[in-house]
Amino acid sequence: MLQDPHILRRDLGVVGGDHASLARLEGRLEAFVAALADDPVDEGDEHGATREYLRRLAAAELLALMVPAAHGGAFERPLATPICVARQWLARASGALDTAFVMQGLGSYPITQAASPELKAELLPAVTTGERICAFALTEPEAGSDVSGMQTRAEPDGDGGVRLHGEKCFISNAGLASSYVVFAREAKDTPEGKPRYGAFWVPGDAEGLEVERIQVVAPHPIGTVRLRGVEVPEAHRLGKEGDGLHIALGTLDLFRVTVGAAALGFADRALSEAVAHLQRRVQFGKPLAKQQGLRFALAEVVTDHTAAQLLVYRAAAARDEGRATADMPAMAKLYATESAQRVVDRAVQCLGGLGVTVGQATERLYREVRALRIYEGTSEIQKLVIARALFGR
Repeated sequence: MLQDPHILRRDLGVVGGDHASLARLEGRLEAFVAALADDPVDEGDEHGATREYLRRLAAAELLALMVPAAHGGAFERPLATPICVARQWLARASGALDTAFVMQGLGSYPITQAASPELKAELLPAVTTGERICAFALTEPEAGSDVSGMQTRAEPDGDGGVRLHGEKCFISNAGLASSYVVFAREAKDTPEGKPRYGAFWVPGDAEGLEVERIQVVAPHPIGTVRLRGVEVPEAHRLGKEGDGLHIALGTLDLFRVTVGAAALGFADRALSEAVAHLQRRVQFGKPLAKQQGLRFALAEVVTDHTAAQLLVYRAAAARDEGRATADMPAMAKLYATESAQRVVDRAVQCLGGLGVTVGQATERLYREVRALRIYEGTSEIQKLVIARALFGR
């Protein structure tokens, strides 16, 4: 069951990519994860590990899921269901691997949505090969869940371009990325006095772009990005003036549900580790798997986990078919990430002291799963979205 999420997709009638395409994709993913187990990547160097993961993902043609077919992608447009399938498989192996994969999409989808044809042709093919390492710079010290607190400003330079001034925080691939999409407040508000936001492409070596690396509980390349008068020519604006918030939300609309899929992958691995341990470990004269209390505990979390999978793939399919409502990805992300936290916690408990020993998969999963309830909209924000759908406002 844990190795066959496609069964759930058949039950749901998912069409996010035809079943034959998804079957081929899962074959590549299964082979990729197996090869990685035989030849693991050293994650001690976060930047080096990300580069190596991107090299391998590109060789397996998995990064092609992130861009349209017109620029070397796997489908006519990026689809939520195949990306969910990939994240569920990749997260089973490594959170750092999953992050390397998804950031290529988060950091390139604004370009897919709104860049000029020339900029798309320049950048998107290099996303599929891993030559362009992408970053999505939205969060700020005063603008997390509340985007209206954004202070980074785009000041006109007199030649049609802008200069960016401000600071972004908790930016994945900071200092590693060669391609940043930066969101900033426009110099002029709307006639009604409401702030407007723009989106801009910035190369990683732009003058005035400074990075300070930070450490988090599950290490991956992340940091603060400071923009000190970074010049952005008109050709590197994404969309029109004031389109930035629409572009940012359009990106999150695609990728939010896939966070739930990554959570499924973490839970898959945690359950596998717990079941294997309980079958091996003998206490009181019999394997722990024969203890009714432990059997019931895992029966509860695996039921919870299966419900999470149904919500994730329902939301992904609805998104790909153009029939999604705002509460669908919110429910999927909320339930899947909270469920995965419960599954991982239960797996750690099943392993006892071994479960929190550095080097054990459960210890790594315990650190990796926590961030999923925060990024791309906290659990509390998802509840707000669901409640608005329920009450009509």
